[in-house]
Amino acid sequence: MRERKKTFTYDFSYDSSDSKSNTFVSQEKVFKDLGSDVLKAAFQGYNACIFAYGQTGSGKSYTMMGNPGDAGLIPRICEGLFSRIAGMTRWDEASFRTEVSYLEIYNERVRDLLRRKSTQTYNLRVREHPKDGPYVEDLSKHLVQNYHDVEELMEAGNINRTTAATGMNDTSSRSHAIFTINFTQAKFDAEMPCETISKIHLVDLAGSERADTTGATGVRLKEGGNINKSLVTLGNVISALADLSPDGVNTNLKKKQVFVPYRDSVLTWLLKDSLGGNSKTIMIATISPADVNYGETLSTLRYANRAKNIINKPTINEDCNVKLIRELRAEIARLKALLVQGNQIALLDSPTALSMEEKLHQNEARVLELTKEWTNKWNETQNILKEETLALRKEGIGVVLDSELPHLIGIDDDLLSTGIILYHLKEGRTYVGRDDASTVQDIVLHGLDLESEHCMFANQTGTVTLVPLNGAQCSVNGVQVTEASPLNQGAVILLGRTNMFRFNHPKEAAKLREKRKSGLLSSFSLSMTDLNKSCENLSTVMLYNPGLFTEKGPIYLRLEFERQQREELEKLEHKRRLIKEMEERQKCEKAELERLQQEVESQRKESEQVQQRIRRQEETLRCRSQDIESRLRDLLAEKQRFEEERHRETLEPELQRRQRSSSSRRSARMRRHRTRRRAAIVRRQSVPSRRRSSASWSG
Repeated sequence: MRERKKTFTYDFSYDSSDSKSNTFVSQEKVFKDLGSDVLKAAFQGYNACIFAYGQTGSGKSYTMMGNPGDAGLIPRICEGLFSRIAGMTRWDEASFRTEVSYLEIYNERVRDLLRRKSTQTYNLRVREHPKDGPYVEDLSKHLVQNYHDVEELMEAGNINRTTAATGMNDTSSRSHAIFTINFTQAKFDAEMPCETISKIHLVDLAGSERADTTGATGVRLKEGGNINKSLVTLGNVISALADLSPDGVNTNLKKKQVFVPYRDSVLTWLLKDSLGGNSKTIMIATISPADVNYGETLSTLRYANRAKNIINKPTINEDCNVKLIRELRAEIARLKALLVQGNQIALLDSPTALSMEEKLHQNEARVLELTKEWTNKWNETQNILKEETLALRKEGIGVVLDSELPHLIGIDDDLLSTGIILYHLKEGRTYVGRDDASTVQDIVLHGLDLESEHCMFANQTGTVTLVPLNGAQCSVNGVQVTEASPLNQGAVILLGRTNMFRFNHPKEAAKLREKRKSGLLSSFSLSMTDLNKSCENLSTVMLYNPGLFTEKGPIYLRLEFERQQREELEKLEHKRRLIKEMEERQKCEKAELERLQQEVESQRKESEQVQQRIRRQEETLRCRSQDIESRLRDLLAEKQRFEEERHRETLEPELQRRQRSSSSRRSARMRRHRTRRRAAIVRRQSVPSRRRSSASWSG
């Protein structure tokens, strides 16, 4: 049989099967060819997307994520993004904001891979905004400042991702993963504010698989069915979009009737804009060189060939206020041009000119107002983002502020106050006072009994000390201090009468947490240690005011409060242990229930398989019975033909004898008949001769 040659044309072709081969292409080369285009599109303000499509075990996760020693596209794109940001902020006054999210689609349900605690693991719903398109409700977004932050989130998400071993891949991805980067940049370009928002989708699809090849059963079989369902929908979407393209095979009449089934799958619904909308999209088709995978390879190449015909319409995603400012400035330029043109002297006195000038001034004022609002917004954002020691992360529906430096957090008893105040204590000295001080104060406060130069915080070699200045009123944990006093984690500081703060020392808190985890430090010992340190620091106060430690003194009340607090903490710790034990038991029971459910499901599957085998055997027996009956009928017919032939052979000699006898009689009759005829002829001939003889005699 003559082999048919199939030819496909693509933008790039890479060989990663053998690193020793001359045609081998590294991950760095793939990033330079594909990832650099994604970064370029993002910095231009376009949406971008890369997704890997192919059968299981063909290298999709390796291409997108890579290995610890050989990073793939997603880590390299993130690293390249922050490298470019660092280069641009060094030479250009631009502001950047980067948020990431990470989700997986498992059995057609969405799960947040970066959410730490969730009672309902797969409960995220996909919705569609009329302007922004599809999105995942309650999906956590994490603000990142550098590649290290992204790397930590990526590692946590990969740990939470669902993988399992199959007959073709020991670490087969059982879900589709989408790593999304929301990248916002703002700057002034020719005195014009410019703000663009780019969304980068980096998609690692699960591989298409066949149950007979992978040997999947039970849960793995169900997972494979859902994976294939979503991939089939993806193929249908690609085919429909290819038909809608100008180079499609359908006519214009048929194109109007083509329906793109985005909502048939969660995957295609989320990637709606990336597949056929506002995005610059790259499809990577991963294939296997093995001949046993010829069918899957050919199918993948055909899908990729169809995807080439899809034409997206990417547009720059510009902030609506910035767009309005640009349009207003264009309108201002147009109005100025109209005022300059024509006879200005005659025009200035006309109502039209006055109306144009009024509109011009209104537009200019509006532009100034919008530009100022936009600048203030980004200045505030930039001040937060430039603070290297402050990191924000989303924890469920809350926001957690992490800082590496010691800091003060304001405690405000004003019920109408809605803000959070945080002051960092830099290395060295930090001065606190009023704004009317003779020298510039690092932290400016206002309130009762607050001196112009109130106190100083000294941060040296990891120890923070509070030093009151000029006899200013300062207290730590309810005890007034007059000299330098070291601060411990969690100390409550009161400056004057109204400015109260909590002191946090992240490094000291981390050490205490480690001790508590190791069991070396209990809540009781922690409270006692803090109390002892506080009392040691207040030794000078005890000498000058011994009445503080009487039963009615503040120190006694504080000790009583500490004792009650310790008891409450111990009760709380006991309840936490009970809750933890209950959670552990619940987890064990849940795991046992899942195991039993899996066993029941496995037994049900086995029962179905046995029933299928029985039905197949019954069908086989029925077919065999029909074959035997058919053969029996054939044998009976053959027997009848044989008996007829034997009977015919028995009768044939008698028939031949009779035929010979009949033939001999017929021959005898014919001989007798011929003899009689000859005799008759002889008689007829003999009569005239006698007559002639008698006549002759008489004459």
